[in-house]
Amino acid sequence: MIMGLRNGVADGNVMAGVMTAYFVGTALTTVRRASPWTRRINGAALTVAVGLALLAIVGGARAVNSPGLSPGGVPFRTIGVMSFVLATTLFLAAIGDVRSMRSGLPRGGQRLARHLWRMCFALFIAAGSFFSIRERVARVLPEPFTTGWMRALPIVLLFGAMFYWLWRVRGRGTLPVLIRHDSTSLDARAR
Repeated sequence: MIMGLRNGVADGNVMAGVMTAYFVGTALTTVRRASPWTRRINGAALTVAVGLALLAIVGGARAVNSPGLSPGGVPFRTIGVMSFVLATTLFLAAIGDVRSMRSGLPRGGQRLARHLWRMCFALFIAAGSFFSIRERVARVLPEPFTTGWMRALPIVLLFGAMFYWLWRVRGRGTLPVLIRHDSTSLDARAR
């Protein structure tokens, strides 16, 4: 993202970096105890998500109507479709943020699932940014790894692992607590 800022704020890497930071930040606030700090972070993140989704829609509309290839060699129409997919994902994440701000963070398996899909989606953005351009992969990995199938393999494995773990934590209620800290009982024992 920082290197993309050299090309200007409109660079796609800047948006991808901010989107990745959004998903990692909200995944972090999901596993932390609710506090005024996490509420402020979630409120700011909601604004970022809606803003990024609107930017993705505008950028996607421009890309779909542009002929040719991007400087990275990807057709503009493909970039446009991906922009609409990212906008949809951001709007769904924003809806989840609103729901968690109104009724509190989910508990148990739902809380773990929220953390899991947000972290995996951030990793998808990072991996997709690297593996989408063959020349970039060829600078780092040997020739057999630059084929389309080998560049798609990390993304497929990432989503496979994510869906597996989302299936594993589905429908679980509150997860068992191994160590419970009860400050009232400590105060009573001290007296």
